[in-house]
Amino acid sequence: MVKICISSDHGGYELKNKIINLLSNSGYEVKDLGSKEYFPDDDYPDTTKNVAEAISHGVYDKGIVLCGSGVGASVVANKFINVRAAICHDTYSAAQGVEHDDMNVLCLGGRIIGEELANKIVEAFVNAEYKPEKRFQRRKEKLQQIEKNNFS
Repeated sequence: MVKICISSDHGGYELKNKIINLLSNSGYEVKDLGSKEYFPDDDYPDTTKNVAEAISHGVYDKGIVLCGSGVGASVVANKFINVRAAICHDTYSAAQGVEHDDMNVLCLGGRIIGEELANKIVEAFVNAEYKPEKRFQRRKEKLQQIEKNNFS
């Protein structure tokens, strides 16, 4: 079973709770890493780093982070080694990002998409698996070398 963690700031708080319900009702193990209550002055770097650190250390298989647009959460998540995060506001990118790029953190904008589309995107993300084809593996190795050079 895929272990999933999720977080949001105030901009994604409402949608985050709906996604948690979707995942829980679908039988996934999902852990809310914050914010656990609506706080209008929280900041996306604080909430996103909880998921990014957990993914970076291999505690969870996949993460989902939300803020108002998804942009700030994406920027923060990609500051952590072993995290491959992207904003996806369509199902194709959510699945393809995992299949080709081994994306492990989905970034969503709580003020950009509605619940129905978010649910479809999340389902595409959590159900997708990395395809270790030669060309995808070659690209992943290049990314890992970039991380090694810049994060050490």
